[in-house]
Amino acid sequence: MNTASLTMSEIRAGLISRQFSAVELTREALRFAEAENPKTNAYISLSPERALTAAEGVDRKLAAGEDPGVLAGVPIAVKDVILTKGVKTTCASKLLENYIPPYDATAVQRLEAAGGVIIGKANCDEFAMGGSNENSAFGPVRNPVALDRVPGGSSGGSAAVVAQGTAVGSLGSDTGGSIRQPASFCGVVGVTPTYGRVSRYGLVAFASSLDHIGPFGKNVDDAARLLQAIAGRDEMDATSAFAPVEDYLAALADTNVRGMKLGLPTEYFNGLESESGSLISKAIDVLKSKGCDVQEISLPHTEYALASYYIICTAEASSNLARYDGVRYTTRADADTLSGMYRNTRGDGFGAECKRRIMLGTYVLTHGYYDAYYLKAQRVRNLIAQDFAKAFAEVDAIVAPVSPFPAFKLGEKIDDPLAMYLADIYTITGDLAGVPCMSVPCGTTAEGLPVGLQILCNHFEEAKMFRLAKAYESSR
Repeated sequence: MNTASLTMSEIRAGLISRQFSAVELTREALRFAEAENPKTNAYISLSPERALTAAEGVDRKLAAGEDPGVLAGVPIAVKDVILTKGVKTTCASKLLENYIPPYDATAVQRLEAAGGVIIGKANCDEFAMGGSNENSAFGPVRNPVALDRVPGGSSGGSAAVVAQGTAVGSLGSDTGGSIRQPASFCGVVGVTPTYGRVSRYGLVAFASSLDHIGPFGKNVDDAARLLQAIAGRDEMDATSAFAPVEDYLAALADTNVRGMKLGLPTEYFNGLESESGSLISKAIDVLKSKGCDVQEISLPHTEYALASYYIICTAEASSNLARYDGVRYTTRADADTLSGMYRNTRGDGFGAECKRRIMLGTYVLTHGYYDAYYLKAQRVRNLIAQDFAKAFAEVDAIVAPVSPFPAFKLGEKIDDPLAMYLADIYTITGDLAGVPCMSVPCGTTAEGLPVGLQILCNHFEEAKMFRLAKAYESSR
């Protein structure tokens, strides 16, 4: 069997018809991942023992005539900032290179309860900080579509494994576009659900008020299936929502979007490269042909989003990353004094981008600067959320680019942090507002580089978002 080409529904059908067993599928997936990973470096580690144990459980359920779950036998990769009991979780950092968590993240528990088989941990930017997956202590990830290009970040490994076929689905995390941008760069589907839709329990925190866990899939159906499995209230996460979870797979059965009102935010088309813009325009034309009513809208505070985001996320990062000091679960550097041990551990362990963000965040939280920077940034965030609320009072969904450009070359922007940050301009607003958003492939450039169409909906309207995405995907 060729795991690289199978979708989740095909895997389920093959298991039920006894074309193959979950154990056979898992062994093949592990073999293929091990053989192909040197090309992209998309995995930090594989977890064969855990994977085969889960697969055996799926086969036992099938033999007993029980429902094996919505993700039965599906080989899944998990971003290495999401805790996996007994399997190393490094956050792509030297500080945690030997850390083995004592418990699973809620999302991981739910994946396996739904029959999913976790085959490994996907590479990422260190502590999820970066837009190219070049900030990993274990080396950069290469885009499987073009090996001289970045896969996007910070969830670059999670997107790359799906594009490469070394996993059928994966989980990533998104703080400012870290699911949608890699999905766009690698030509797969990536979903950032509403803040609180998926439990963050067991997600190593970067910026707690912005972090989301979300799925990557080969197509809209696979992404919806993954989100169905992991969504819902969790008592272990005080920020997880009580809102009921809709049936996303049922929503995909209705692709009639005639009369749906779509907004095109004028601010999102400034600075867009012409070739990417042309592909986005063609995608919009497809939606028009499906009967959607497309109109221009304005999200006027978008121009302040970048400054607001990088103040808030660095401030929260400074606070969250203070715990990595060599005292408890990190590697430890030698020193004669306690303060020296702190200094050496953090100095040796954190990479350049983490240090940059910790210093920025510490500065904006300093007495005398808190009101001028952090408090003002939170007020701007509220204005951005109001922009979306006003827009969704007029339209059903917003469609826009994911990135101003397709995947750039490895090393092209790594020495220019501002240029890297500017690449997030179309994605950070969705995270600041906490609304669901996703990237759907909408074509490739003349060089064969994928481009993604971004769809955003109002809070907890993932079903509507999936329906629109499926309508577009089925018309391409």
